Amino acid sequence: MTFTPTVKAILDKYESDNPGTKANLARILTAGKLGGTGKLVILPVDQGFEHGPARSFSVNPAGYDPHYHFQLAIDAGLSAYAAPLGPLEAGADTFAGQIPTILKVNSSNSWATSIDQAVTGTVDDALRLGCAAIGFTIYPGSDGIFEQMEEIREMSAEAKAVGIATVIWSYPRGGDISKAGELALDVGAYAAHMAALLGAHIIKVKLPSANIEQKDAKPMYEGTDWAAQADRVRHVVQACFAGRRIVVFSGGATKGEDAVYQDARDILAGGGNGSIIGRNTFQRPRADALAMLDKLVRIYKGEA
Repeated sequence: MTFTPTVKAILDKYESDNPGTKANLARILTAGKLGGTGKLVILPVDQGFEHGPARSFSVNPAGYDPHYHFQLAIDAGLSAYAAPLGPLEAGADTFAGQIPTILKVNSSNSWATSIDQAVTGTVDDALRLGCAAIGFTIYPGSDGIFEQMEEIREMSAEAKAVGIATVIWSYPRGGDISKAGELALDVGAYAAHMAALLGAHIIKVKLPSANIEQKDAKPMYEGTDWAAQADRVRHVVQACFAGRRIVVFSGGATKGEDAVYQDARDILAGGGNGSIIGRNTFQRPRADALAMLDKLVRIYKGEA
């Protein structure tokens, strides 16, 4: 554990939280090769729910085994490993205490026609499994968003009461949002802000495009050149209480190595706290995934 002034400064921004919750945030912030830097790289493996096992793991069959992902995250020196209930239970004893874990407590699947997720885990499960945090997805813009807000309000309050942190995945879609608008800068900043308003300790969003979706918001964005991704990251961080909340950005669909590394450089330059990157690593052969994760760590350390 590397408890540094940087970590203390981040924890000091969470003014209402009890020592247990801050200790669990500290577990994530001090774990792995980035421990103490204020930067994070987290491995999320919840794609089996969203995309199915073959689409997620057939390209690298070792990934069918939850132990593979635990070990990958540990060997890569990552900040945390996030997964639904089943995979965490499958490796809970073997890997106990070796890496902070985040229990993803709601999930969907690719067959559903509604934009929503079912609650698939509980705070009691997170406690039993020794998790540092729960993770919850919201879909701002969807018809089910208000129910999702109420669900995470209750689960987050329960988690905070027992000293567990909350991570909110905030993915805008549905309603009046166009497909291109899901990645628009103004929409992404709004979605990140909603997660902060809901009490998230860590906010996960997608990297935004330079597009501005909302007609009423366009005047506020005029006169600024949003071509640089680092500037767009900086605006999203600003939307999360002027940087008072930890913000990590998802890796998205599988892409080339250079694009992954450039995203990390832009996140670093824009003041983001790091990457939560799944398919771009675990769908590669283990050696290639470890090499990619090592370079991402070095980028966030300012070494690459």
